[in-house]
Amino acid sequence: MKYLLTGATGELGTHALHYLKEQVELNEIVVLARTEEKAAMLREHGVEVRIGDFGDYASLIEAFNGIDRLLFVSSQPGAVVSRGEQHKNVVNAAKKTGISFIAYTSFPKGAESKSPLAQDHILTEQLISKSNISHTFLRNNWYIENEKDTLNAAAAGHPFTYSAGEGKTGWALKREYAEAAINVLTGQAATPEVLELSGNPITYVELAEALKVASGTAFEVIELSDADYQSSLTSNGIPEPVVGFILMIQNDIRNGELDVISNDFEKTLGKPLTPLVDALKEFLQQ
Repeated sequence: MKYLLTGATGELGTHALHYLKEQVELNEIVVLARTEEKAAMLREHGVEVRIGDFGDYASLIEAFNGIDRLLFVSSQPGAVVSRGEQHKNVVNAAKKTGISFIAYTSFPKGAESKSPLAQDHILTEQLISKSNISHTFLRNNWYIENEKDTLNAAAAGHPFTYSAGEGKTGWALKREYAEAAINVLTGQAATPEVLELSGNPITYVELAEALKVASGTAFEVIELSDADYQSSLTSNGIPEPVVGFILMIQNDIRNGELDVISNDFEKTLGKPLTPLVDALKEFLQQ
């Protein structure tokens, strides 16, 4: 059996490689890298590395040759080749080379989501479904690490600010999403078509209260309007495109796009998620 990981130099992929090495033999693992420079970093782990770029279909055909099961970590938007086109290349190459199973990191709620972030994921889910390749959509909720600037600033005593109102999010540690993905990839866990991987949905106020306990720090918790939050972010030197992205996420959370109640995560892990205070302590030590 040959397993291939994409995104292996990213944080999620690094965790995924760690868990995959615990479950299968080293000679069964292949990782994808875009450049020889990135490949060199991965080869230090003793794994086979193949060069391939989501934007280059021919390179994926070569990289996917002989692969049985694929962990398809979604790419970042904003590249020269659109994310939609990149993902189409991956699915078509997987079909062409006879890959038998795809675990794809998707977005909460799938086609029901109204989030702008969900649209490429919805398209990709459709492409994979039409390919007739067996698959599981890992609809990952939000990583605790996505809040690193807010969490680190508050842990240092600065105000904890947000604009998402009473919206709830299913935060969990990135490594837990990676472990769940590998359990699915290797068949250690059940592989239904959809897994809604979400922590217990909570508000920013609840997240802030847990952070106070985890950090032992007192700080203000301040709900802002989007306009005031935008001004605050801009005054702190956050680039305009990043500010726009942050405000989009705040709007998604306010509108319930990340409010998902599901026990899929713990079932896939085969154990409870790390309690929130402990997870935040772990994050602060990273």
